[in-house]
Amino acid sequence: MKESIVKSYEELPLFLNAQAVANVLGVSPSSAYELMHEKDFPSLRIGNRLVVPKEHFRNWVDTRLRKRGDGYGL
Repeated sequence: MKESIVKSYEELPLFLNAQAVANVLGVSPSSAYELMHEKDFPSLRIGNRLVVPKEHFRNWVDTRLRKRGDGYGL
């Protein structure tokens, strides 16, 4: 896994595209694009584009961390 190049949520745009999701998670853009097509991922289709509202993305990450039980809330 690549290291995330994003250091805080505040520096993210209001809507994230696949490249932004990839940068945050430290994965390839193609992996982020696949994730954005998963049923439980909070992506939103606008025309031909898939985007993720920043706050929904943050909630999605927090939910996954709570399910793991490791206590790393963001």
